[in-house]
Order: sequence, then structure tokens, then C-alpha cells
Amino acid sequence: MTCRQLPRLDWAHQAAPQETTPTVQAGASVHDHHGFHARAAGADNLLAQTFTATRPNETWMTDITYIATAEGRLYLAGIKDLFTCEVVGHAMGGRMTTAVVIQALGAAVWAKRPRPGLIHHSDRGAQYCAQAYQQQLREFGLIPSMSRKGNCYDNAPMESFWGTLKTELVHHRRYATREQARREITEYIELFYNRQRRHAKLGNRSPAAFAHQWARQQSAA
Repeated sequence: MTCRQLPRLDWAHQAAPQETTPTVQAGASVHDHHGFHARAAGADNLLAQTFTATRPNETWMTDITYIATAEGRLYLAGIKDLFTCEVVGHAMGGRMTTAVVIQALGAAVWAKRPRPGLIHHSDRGAQYCAQAYQQQLREFGLIPSMSRKGNCYDNAPMESFWGTLKTELVHHRRYATREQARREITEYIELFYNRQRRHAKLGNRSPAAFAHQWARQQSAA
């Protein structure tokens, strides 16, 4: 997707753009592989790049990226539903810690109340391999799945979302503070991306509209 200047809050005037194809870029997704974390064993790659789901809360994808500000980096952890394309949970912090990804997971579980057995796919970053995070997955009844080491394409839906966020918002901003970035990113995700941004994959509907229509169809069946 070609970058172009977009006035703030004018994202909704775009017509069903496709999300960007993941590419390997500095700052696309990041992990601390060198700091100390109590690590659990990694999980198998259950998806094997088969990015399909049959219902909401069947498969979630997750990752971490960062946004540059004049105060330093703001780290963003996000969780995306593979069926609806909704970002079901996110959290931000000034440091790339396990606490940030646990906060994003907690937000997603609180919002969606998934049944046990949901597949939770991440890369093999230290934050996702941390014992504390894996314990949270077990407590929520979620099944871990992990990309092969160093293969960003195994987590393509999240890489695609990061590309979309940065192309449509972040690359057009110079953030003076982390708080400014936090506010605008929260607004983009919660008010625009989930509720208004149309996806060709979803029949030219937003994630919220697609999920609502799916729920109505299930009730009528």
C-alpha cells in the first residue's frame, strides 16, 4: 500500500483497503531475547500459515511492535481475532515487558470471554515464552501456538495489522510524548479500525459489523 497523507479522523473515507502484506522491516515487531525471563518451553506451530477460522474467538493472533516518540519508544502489544479481524485486546508501555503482553491478554479475555480451547498464536519472543504468560494461557484455557523461529510470515495477520496501523496513522505523526501516541493509537484501534474500517475480506464491512451480522445469522439458524 502506498503511503499518503491522511488527515486525522479521515480514515473512514477510504474504501475497503486491503491490509498490507507483511514485510521484514526494522520496528515491525520486536522482542527482547536477551533480558532475563523465566521461560517455559515453546509451543508447536498449530496454524502452519493456515489463516482461517470458522467463528469468532476460535483463533487469536498476537505480537508486539513499537512506536517512536520524542520521549522514547512506546511498545504496543495487540491481539487480533482471525475470523472477525477485530483487535480484541491491546496494551502499551514504555518498556517491552511480559506485563504488557499479559495486560493485552487480560483485556482480550475480559472483553470476549472465550471458551476454553481457543488457539492463541504468537512468535517465540521472550515475553510470550515467559512462564508467567504461559501460566495465564493455561488459566484461561487457551491453547498456545507459536511461529517457527525468525519466520514473520507464520504470524502474517498481525504483521499485516502493524503495517496498516503504521501506514494509515503512525507514519504521518511525530509524537512528542508517549501519552500522545497512546491516545491516538487507542482511538485508531477502538473507534476506527474495529468499528469503521471496511475490509474486503469481510465483504466490505468493518470487524464490528461483520461480527454483528454473523451473530444474527447464528441466532436465526
